[in-house]
Amino acid sequence: MKSAYSATFLLVTLACTPVSANPFSSAAGHYRIDSASHIGFSIAQVAGPGIKGTIPDISGRFDIDPDQPSRSFVEIKLNPSSVQTGQERVENFLRSSAVFNIAAYPQIMFRSSRITQDGPRSAVIEGVLTARGVSRSETFHATFVEQQKGSVTFHVTGNVPRMPYGMGVGVPLYSNTVAFDIDLKGVR
Repeated sequence: MKSAYSATFLLVTLACTPVSANPFSSAAGHYRIDSASHIGFSIAQVAGPGIKGTIPDISGRFDIDPDQPSRSFVEIKLNPSSVQTGQERVENFLRSSAVFNIAAYPQIMFRSSRITQDGPRSAVIEGVLTARGVSRSETFHATFVEQQKGSVTFHVTGNVPRMPYGMGVGVPLYSNTVAFDIDLKGVR
């Protein structure tokens, strides 16, 4: 009898326990990318420290549709002339025609084409990255970090090859891969 009581109690408890809500539900809506967002990048170097930096001049927007994540959207615009590495010589080289060529291509843009939720707090973002006049499909992974009144923050990572964009200078001494580590904050 005690076993039947325990089983009934367990079923009632489970039935009354709220299902954890989708963290994206309360975050639904339209956001503009806040200037507090952080775009970090690194390029490994054979037997050296590599290059680490940020591109602080960022703008754009994103939409979150928790019921149909495929309807969500991201558009990010970067101003490569704002690149910072802590070394003026490296920054000037990155801005030059050898890498970003900011005189001819003053903006880098990413526009999502498909967003697929792959976990309770994460999504895979596929889209087109345009840099130096070259547009290619790239993939990033976003994890929901937090929601505050009127804002949401995601941690975004991804690896992008340099050579297809005409920025392969220094390969193989410097890696062909740029590793991105991004804190993306959106505000309503």
